[in-house]
Amino acid sequence: MSSETSSETSAEFTRLLEYLRNTRGFDFTGYKVSTLMRRMRKRMGEIGIATYAEYTDYLEVHPDEFGQLFNCVLINVTTFFRDPEAWQYVAEQVIPRILEAKSPEVPIRVWSAGCASGEEAYTLTMLLAEAMGEEAVKARVKIYATDADEEALTQARLAAYEDRQVTDVPPELLARYFEPVRGRHVFRKDLRRSLIFGRHDLVQDAAISRIDLLICRNTLMYFNSETQSKILARFHFALAKNGYLFLGKAETLLSHGGSFRPVDLKRRIFQRTQNVNTRDRLLAISPVAAGDVGASVRQVRLREAALERGPIAQIVVDRRGYLVFANQQAQKLFGLVAADLGRLLQDLEISYRPVDLRSAIDRGYATRDTIRIGDVSWSGRSAEIFQLELQVSPIEDEDGGFLGASVSFLDVTRAQTLKLELERAHQDLETAYEELQSANEELETTNEELQSTVEELETTNEELQSANEELETMNEELQSTNEELRAMNDQLHQRSEDVNQVNDLLESILGSLNVGVAVLEPNLSVAVWSQRAEDLWGLRKEEAIGRPFLKMDIGIPLTRLKQPIRDCLAGTSEGGERVSIDGVNRRGKPIRCQVTCTLLEESNGRPHRVLLVMAESPRSESQVS
Repeated sequence: MSSETSSETSAEFTRLLEYLRNTRGFDFTGYKVSTLMRRMRKRMGEIGIATYAEYTDYLEVHPDEFGQLFNCVLINVTTFFRDPEAWQYVAEQVIPRILEAKSPEVPIRVWSAGCASGEEAYTLTMLLAEAMGEEAVKARVKIYATDADEEALTQARLAAYEDRQVTDVPPELLARYFEPVRGRHVFRKDLRRSLIFGRHDLVQDAAISRIDLLICRNTLMYFNSETQSKILARFHFALAKNGYLFLGKAETLLSHGGSFRPVDLKRRIFQRTQNVNTRDRLLAISPVAAGDVGASVRQVRLREAALERGPIAQIVVDRRGYLVFANQQAQKLFGLVAADLGRLLQDLEISYRPVDLRSAIDRGYATRDTIRIGDVSWSGRSAEIFQLELQVSPIEDEDGGFLGASVSFLDVTRAQTLKLELERAHQDLETAYEELQSANEELETTNEELQSTVEELETTNEELQSANEELETMNEELQSTNEELRAMNDQLHQRSEDVNQVNDLLESILGSLNVGVAVLEPNLSVAVWSQRAEDLWGLRKEEAIGRPFLKMDIGIPLTRLKQPIRDCLAGTSEGGERVSIDGVNRRGKPIRCQVTCTLLEESNGRPHRVLLVMAESPRSESQVS
């Protein structure tokens, strides 16, 4: 594709997004472009549209298409107790901590963001009922379940699920919290009143406040990094003090370590910290029209990047004593790692070596002034000794309260004899820093590609799960059809046995008669040949059935029977026609054979057939002569 064509396609795509925002109030600009374009092209292919401009025109003429498009873009795949190990941790660790921190009369507020068809919201309701009792849930708990998809919310409000949708609900919980209604499982109405379902756009709408537990699983991965930062800033604002955030297994907080501390990183459970940086405050309150947050946020990021890469070692501790920031110089000087962020300062070596930092920070809070500590020696893990000057500066908010404290470590080593060596070392350090920076950029690029791959795989997994559910439904239908076929086969088998019994009875009756019996088809081929006929003419049933009767050699001139048989078929003979024929039986004995032709009439529409009864009577001597 040429650059001109690509630019034209991008412009058409942008106009389509603007049309969706202006007509339906849904802003997709925060979504990842590659994923969004792929899903829209999929929907366009289903209805035979090639370009975004044509699709915009199609939406203007067919308003019902909006629902189909949103269903394609917003993949609502969720189940009860999805990732059971994570839900078990919530039940055993998170919910008890929330209950312990609150007095019995204080309400508990929960938010399920991106709730889709409601399974996770009802899962949490059951866990809370198990932990605190059903009556306490009715009296104290409010669960806000929101989503941008109205169709999914309609299904969630009904609270009615099919058998395949509740397979992951433990049997005892299914029996306790669901009621069978017309072949479906309906969540109990008395507990259903604790849930409030509503439409909410995480990108545009204001956050719900004072939340004790916020669940947003496998939703953030659909947004780009800018939008994720904005949403996470709003989540921080929404959560109450020490509130918990429960994310999906494919999501983490790579850029918000100062706002949330990991409680259990494997299960993606985090806790709100009291620290809020300026950028997050701007992200939480910035309007949608700001686009990518605006120049003010970029300036904040620039200041943060400058602080991170500054030449002076610096750390920041929040008011509760948690380490929330350590720039590159501080990490290098004191051996700090990324995992130390979010830990209590008192649990780290830097709190007492090279100096008692906690006492200095407390003095800073008490005096509301910068505390300076000089002539501090520090060797760290190397043999080189540094002379440091510490500056502890309390950080105040607009109301005069303390947000935390900043600690700077200034290297004031004045050893003149080492000046030239230090200059050379500085040059080497700059070269190494540039190489590390280049390697870091390459790693960041690789990380972005890997993140994109993980997100695509997660999306593919969601689609495969949806396809698997459809296949399970088809399998159930095939099993039902197979059972019906098996029942029909049993009926046919029974009928076959009945027919065999009738045939056996008929054979017994024919065998008991002292006459030979044959039944001819309309084309005069043999259809029935009795045992007595075999004994009379010496021709076995297998040799007779299916052969033309008039061409068989059985010891009597069959040509004499040709006309009587045809008269029977034509219906000209009444009561049957009897013919006496001289012949020889199978033992070579001369006999006179009395042959009676009778027309067999059938009521099921089949052609008439002829019944031949052949009775043997010995010939007298006069007849022989």
